[in-house]
Amino acid sequence: MTGTAAATATYLAYATGWRAVRLMPEAAAYALFERIADQQWRSGGGAVRQLERNLARVVGPVPDEQLRELTREGMRSYLRYWCDAFRMPGWSAERIASFELRSSERILEPLGRGRGVIAALAHMGNWDHAGAYFSGQHAQVVTVAERLEPARLFEAFLAYRESLGMRILGLGEPGVFDELARTLDAGGFVPLLADRDLSAKGVPVTFFGEPTRFPAGPAALAIDTGSVLLPVGLHWEPDGAAGRGGRNVGVVLPEVVPPAQGERSERIRVATQAVATALEGAIRAHPQDWHMLQRLWLADLDQDRLAARDAAEREAADRDGPGRDGAGGG
Repeated sequence: MTGTAAATATYLAYATGWRAVRLMPEAAAYALFERIADQQWRSGGGAVRQLERNLARVVGPVPDEQLRELTREGMRSYLRYWCDAFRMPGWSAERIASFELRSSERILEPLGRGRGVIAALAHMGNWDHAGAYFSGQHAQVVTVAERLEPARLFEAFLAYRESLGMRILGLGEPGVFDELARTLDAGGFVPLLADRDLSAKGVPVTFFGEPTRFPAGPAALAIDTGSVLLPVGLHWEPDGAAGRGGRNVGVVLPEVVPPAQGERSERIRVATQAVATALEGAIRAHPQDWHMLQRLWLADLDQDRLAARDAAEREAADRDGPGRDGAGGG
């Protein structure tokens, strides 16, 4: 299959899913996605094996059977996210409002005073539901999404998220960091996925005891705009009233306050490490809802290829001139 044909097939698969899954009875739709999750788990493909390796870092030494069962629950949670995504355009306002945000005053109080707020999220639960809820109930979400291939698929996801009330900027596009800064200076709300950035711009952190890189954007924006930086964990809880998928819950964690003094890069590093530590706690409490099916820790990467990629990125940055920190997102 050619690249163009494969891209078209990928787009059509998602487009068909959006239409077909919305038309299914709710119980049947979630049961189907659970069966798909179990089938993928049993097949043990690369993404499943990587999820299992990632979860092993979270839970530490446990019996193999326990880790395997946790991985199956993780795949069910991941597919639950996709079932939600396909069905959310048809959800009522009441269904979207079923999202529960705990310790919401940590966000609402500074917003009420006109101060910008940055939410640093992990790949947990259903962040689209969280964004739709917040845009409908409190303030418009302005965030960043990674560009997907094919372009038609990215445009479809863009339209989907904007239909839920959010404003989406494309990750890596010129001026994204400055646009987010302007939003925050005006007292806006900017949630960003903050638990993976393996580019040369990523900030070195220790996460569950091992080195990796997190996006600089959340901490850099907080330092540059004086906005509040709040890690947020997301997870599902069983709740028949919220449908088969259960209730989607967000927990706003205590504010991360960047150092007031020192070099900007060091202040960003310290604040980003504090975000990583806070998100560790959220993931440890609900590991099955952490959808990290990709390589994350540097130990899992080909170090020669990583070094070559870093060198190429730095060369490109030098050629293009100075820029701002990456914003993060997903």
